[in-house]
Amino acid sequence: MEVRDRYAPSPTGLQHIGGIRTALFNYLFARSQGGKFILRLEDTDRTRFDQAFVQNLYDTFDWLDLKWDEGPDIGGPAGPYIQSERLPLYRKYAEELLEKGEAYYCFCSSRRLEEVRKAREEAHSSGYDRRCRDIPAAEAARRAADGEPYTIRLKIPLGQSTRFTDRLLGDVEWKNDDVNPDPVLLKSDGFPTYHLANVVDDRLMGISHVLRAQEWLSSTPLHVILYRAFGWEPPEFCHLPMVMGQDGKKLSKRHGATSIDEFHRQGYLPQALLNYVALLGASYEEGKDIYTLEELARKFSLDKLNKASAVFDYKKLEWYNGQYIRMKTDEELAALALPYALEAGLFGQAGSEGSAEDRAAFTAAMPLIKERVSFLGEIPGKLGYLFKEPPVPAAAEFIPRKSDLTQTIKLLKTGRDIAVPLAGLNDTEAEALVKQRAETEGVKLGDLLMPLRVAVTGARVSPPLFGSIRLLGAERSLARIDAALGVLSKEQ
Repeated sequence: MEVRDRYAPSPTGLQHIGGIRTALFNYLFARSQGGKFILRLEDTDRTRFDQAFVQNLYDTFDWLDLKWDEGPDIGGPAGPYIQSERLPLYRKYAEELLEKGEAYYCFCSSRRLEEVRKAREEAHSSGYDRRCRDIPAAEAARRAADGEPYTIRLKIPLGQSTRFTDRLLGDVEWKNDDVNPDPVLLKSDGFPTYHLANVVDDRLMGISHVLRAQEWLSSTPLHVILYRAFGWEPPEFCHLPMVMGQDGKKLSKRHGATSIDEFHRQGYLPQALLNYVALLGASYEEGKDIYTLEELARKFSLDKLNKASAVFDYKKLEWYNGQYIRMKTDEELAALALPYALEAGLFGQAGSEGSAEDRAAFTAAMPLIKERVSFLGEIPGKLGYLFKEPPVPAAAEFIPRKSDLTQTIKLLKTGRDIAVPLAGLNDTEAEALVKQRAETEGVKLGDLLMPLRVAVTGARVSPPLFGSIRLLGAERSLARIDAALGVLSKEQ
């Protein structure tokens, strides 16, 4: 049997980390089994549907570089893959259940249903009261044919239990009396509910495995009842562990970024996000943290899933992102960081693309920050001093610990003496020169470098000083040192 699984989102919101984890596990399982990964849009909730959310889905998967084998945009043998384009199918199968006595017409108005809901809530119960369940079939068919508004409801077998086996959770049994009482399958507007469309589509699309979050577990008995009502064999179910915040509650905005757009804006790399998310609730190889998507696909197994909820650790994800940043070449990293630089106005006003020289300098600066950033969005702020003249800091910023203003001016003048040769030396040569000069002057190496760093970069903490002087060049470096000496001399 060919493995066929799917990601079936409802386009009623932005793609978030939980949904992407479900999609990724389905993708990895299909790839690990040589099967097919399918995208289906479950767009029957027309009150919350927005085409912008459909575009967000495509943009998200394009950024993540996750590809499906069949879907709305590329087609396939089981299409269409958008539920709103399959409405006649759902009506056909709802009517089949009517004919088999597994479903019935319901003529209750929305007003009555609201009254029932309130009354049952007061009685600490919920769901429909099955008022229309026992209307004779001929009478119900006549009323429907006469144009009386109706829905079609599933007739849940009462006094029984529904059993199914979950690949992760084992045998599950649910009393039918605890299942949603006779849920609507086909709404009065002709649109199916999630339950009918989901089951029909999974059957017609040949879905062999349903991998979804454990929050959907309570709907599975209903789906199994539907499969049996049709006389179909259900697919194999695997309800994935939930993704929780570190407080033990379901991951949400209060914990931090959850939409993939937010992670993208903050400067996460898609490879880092996929690598980390793939480990949420699954294990692969002892002692190994970094995997390519291809490696994950080869090693993924349902047998390696964890029953316990997965905890989303933003610090751990940050670590992964830093690792992937450091694996990029200077050219690759510059290309990835460039949109953030343009947005920040690194080369002038926001959006300014800068000159060819600016871009070349930006690429050349990548070694200075590659080991010091965790997000692409941090890069422009750390390199601003290379492209715009920083203001000269207050005199106190230049003074090393246990030193004074007079000694600091002397140290900076010594730094000025060696700035020109430093601009033409590599790091090893520059370090040797500075150490030699510090010994000659009888000062600590750190004390010699502190005023020079502040003068050149505008801050006590900055990317490497020697590389900064090389990129700025002797002329610009000397100009900044002279400006700093002018401020210090006035202060003296």
